[in-house]
Amino acid sequence: MHDLYAHEAWWQSVILTLILGGGGAWLAGNAIARTWRGIHVAVLAAIPMAMAVRFVHFALFEETLLSVLPWIAETAIMLAVICLAFQHTRARQMVQQYYWLYEASGPLGWKLRQDAPQHSAH
Repeated sequence: MHDLYAHEAWWQSVILTLILGGGGAWLAGNAIARTWRGIHVAVLAAIPMAMAVRFVHFALFEETLLSVLPWIAETAIMLAVICLAFQHTRARQMVQQYYWLYEASGPLGWKLRQDAPQHSAH
């Protein structure tokens, strides 16, 4: 962790990147899924979020703004959290919106119900 953030303590990095940045990424992934947009929108949204997290590290703790390794790490974290939130919300949406057709399959998935109406081919 010291290689990524030279001027701040590990707990400051955790609060800023995981709690604040990750919390924002979770909310963004949830909102994007709730508006029925595709996951590509969530993936694209992770990039400016990581840039914002990098800027806050720079502004508060005098970290290097254009440092590649921390930016890659922060982008990976934002991307993972935003996609996880998106998929979690989308799974709930599918089960709630199409309750007669799908049932939950874990926290991130859905599957066709056993008693789902069968589509007949004519």
